[in-house]
Amino acid sequence: MDDRSKALEFYEKAYKIYEKAYKICEKALPPNHPDLATSYSNLGQVYSNMGDYSKALEFYEKSHKIYEKVLPSSHPDLATSYSNIGQVYNNMRDYSKALQFYEKAYKIYERALPPNHPNLATFYNNIGQVYNNMGDCSKALEFYEKSHKIKEKALPLNHPDLAISYSNIGSVYENMHDYSKALEFYENVLEITKKALPPNHPYLATSYNKIGLVYNNMGDYSKALEFYEKSHQIREKALSPNHSSLAPTYSNIGQVYNNMGDYSKALEFYEKAHKIDEKVLPPNHPWLATSYSNIGQVYNNMDDYSKALEFYEKSLKIYEKVLRPNHPDLATSYICIGTVHFNMGDYSKALEFYEKSHKIYKKVLPSNHPYLATSYNNIGQVYNNKGDYSKAFEFYEKSLKIREKALPSNHPDLAGSHLSFAACYERMGDYAAALKALQSAFQIQQQAFQEGNPAFASTYSWFGRVYRSMKDYSKALDNLEKCLAIDLKTLPEKHLYQGITYSYIGDVHRLMGNYEKALAFHQKALNIQENVQCSPLQVATT
Repeated sequence: MDDRSKALEFYEKAYKIYEKAYKICEKALPPNHPDLATSYSNLGQVYSNMGDYSKALEFYEKSHKIYEKVLPSSHPDLATSYSNIGQVYNNMRDYSKALQFYEKAYKIYERALPPNHPNLATFYNNIGQVYNNMGDCSKALEFYEKSHKIKEKALPLNHPDLAISYSNIGSVYENMHDYSKALEFYENVLEITKKALPPNHPYLATSYNKIGLVYNNMGDYSKALEFYEKSHQIREKALSPNHSSLAPTYSNIGQVYNNMGDYSKALEFYEKAHKIDEKVLPPNHPWLATSYSNIGQVYNNMDDYSKALEFYEKSLKIYEKVLRPNHPDLATSYICIGTVHFNMGDYSKALEFYEKSHKIYKKVLPSNHPYLATSYNNIGQVYNNKGDYSKAFEFYEKSLKIREKALPSNHPDLAGSHLSFAACYERMGDYAAALKALQSAFQIQQQAFQEGNPAFASTYSWFGRVYRSMKDYSKALDNLEKCLAIDLKTLPEKHLYQGITYSYIGDVHRLMGNYEKALAFHQKALNIQENVQCSPLQVATT
């Protein structure tokens, strides 16, 4: 029996015990007795741990009503009650509600506890988590650091709770794309974990995993694989072959191969993860939906759109059964399906799914959330490809405004916004404006990434295409060759993107009258086309 099954069995036993206690209390005690409130709270906690948040809320609220009647307004148990309800709303991703209850709890704790009390540290941590989930990184950092300062004063240097604190702060820097800072904090976690725990402890595996994730986001895939494999080796030694905790490690390794463009390897690892999930999870579990989605993403990248849709739709069916209609994971699922239709050139279908996603985000997210910016950008891309440039600009500008407010000035998504504008200007034939937008994107990427990062390849490619259209062939060639150098270093041999770049370079040589070179590069492009499932239009240039 694996950890998930054991946990479920434990919670079911706990539920039976607490339910018996609750029935006894209900019969023996007056309706507003504090022990009855405790009983309701215990049941709420079990439901919360089982992921049944509506039931958890029902019992926590019953408990809270009693506490409100029988306790003074500044009693710490009332604060705990507010905090429990806040946690459920956080798990349900209703972040404004979560904050509302956490702030009520905070007012009580602040009055009742000394400034360095451990409960305050836990509480600051909870508020930080909500802000982190909302994408408000500066607020998240503020509260995580308050929590950390209390722990630093109260705990020895290598205490595991300090490691958790470092990890939380690292996660905010990771979300801010400040990867050097994220690594600094995650390495602190690793140092504490190595000293405090045996070499094959699961927490060490988690620590390696987080460092691997940062390297993956930095585009340093060899380093990412190194740390993911360290994590996997620990879990493989400690666990049975079909243990549920092995599935996420297979998924992470699959994600790196997917990012490297090695899709056969990505599929191999995603399918290993999926087989475990199928064995240990109920058929409508959300993690199975994620597993289907991962496989769908690889097929989408391989341009096998019918397979991609098949897996994305399996994922969507699960989400539609188990999630509320406005859940953010449903929105993500709609985006995935919309993107496949976009790649197939079915722009009306793409728009339909992007708008479904957008409606959810508008209902459940704050108006400056980065996901809303991505949503506006997706819709803008559809209008751009349809040739409706005024509509495209309208949505791109909405996206950029949010990103400028919500993100640090060197965030890669800001570069993405400028690249979207550049693509639009290039299609309209306004090459000077396209170049200006590309330069803005490039300057941000220089601040965000190390030289040679895969993100630069797309920007160099766009520079090359714009200079080609402007008939500045030497600059076009210079940028396309920079793009190719990155593609050859970071992608597997004969990757589709290499073929596209060879084709662009061949076209520039043709326009310069270098016909032998043009032929050689087009031949390289065709050799790749023969080995990759793609439309000839994806490799050919005009």
